[in-house]
Amino acid sequence: MSAPASPSNVSALIPTLARRIIEMIRREGYPVGHRLTEQALCDELDVSRSPVRKALQYLEQLGALGSEPNKGFFVAKDPAGLRRIVLPASEESDEAVYMKILQDRVSKALPDEISESDLMQRHDLTRLQVQRALNRMAREGMADRKPGRGWVFRDVLNTVEAHRESYRFRMIIEPAAMLEPTFRIDKAAFARIRREQRQLLDGGIETWSTSERFRAGCDCHETIMACSHNRFLIEALRGVNQLRRVMEYGKHTDAAEDRARLYRQCEEHLQLLDLLEAGERMEASHLMREHLNVARILKTETSFGQDADDAPSRFRPHPLTSK
Repeated sequence: MSAPASPSNVSALIPTLARRIIEMIRREGYPVGHRLTEQALCDELDVSRSPVRKALQYLEQLGALGSEPNKGFFVAKDPAGLRRIVLPASEESDEAVYMKILQDRVSKALPDEISESDLMQRHDLTRLQVQRALNRMAREGMADRKPGRGWVFRDVLNTVEAHRESYRFRMIIEPAAMLEPTFRIDKAAFARIRREQRQLLDGGIETWSTSERFRAGCDCHETIMACSHNRFLIEALRGVNQLRRVMEYGKHTDAAEDRARLYRQCEEHLQLLDLLEAGERMEASHLMREHLNVARILKTETSFGQDADDAPSRFRPHPLTSK
């Protein structure tokens, strides 16, 4: 096997795509031997076949993937092996460009309507970089394309008061959804969520991007909500999660305390799944309300400079334990 190409010899897009492919493999829990299809990756990554193929070849050089003639690429390492794969950092990765534009939105430095050219000049970006970031924002419900080349940003929860209200609303609907007469657990979906939460506890909290951690948390809560089989409750939660995405990505917190909060959060998610699978819906409902209330206090009080004394002691920030 030839040596992996050096960063200087690889397009900046390829390591970015390679990183996202590895994140997807970990997130979906694909086992060694699982086959990857180019078209599915094109749909997932929102790029054409050529860069996807180059990213797959690059990952094969690194040993993360294998390939067979006429059968394509397959996963070659287990999760522990994938975590040891070192990919070159890119200062202008898709994630970095996305976060630059998002931070501008959080700080209200951008108007409600903007052109691709304005963003290109503001951050010295290519049109393709800007388009990929805006297309992602469109998929996440944060922006819409106007006729021509303009874009309009949707309303978001970009104040502490609105963020706090979103948690109060969730404290009403999420615990109540568990007590609906139509509530039925989805064992396959619970197994997927359980696997992802354990991946976060087993290193993902330290290595996954902010957007990936946020998506995992939303996925857990929305999966539980979907078990209510009440379309109005499900859509309400999805709508809130879309609106609060900007606030979650843009908040500035102490890194150690935020990671400690995430460890507790994942542990709480697993406890909720345990209770629901055991048929203890009333207890799970009480736990969900406390879980959200603590998140409200820590995210909308301590994260913005206020006191954390109102939080129950077992949820106050604590030193990280080794994982």
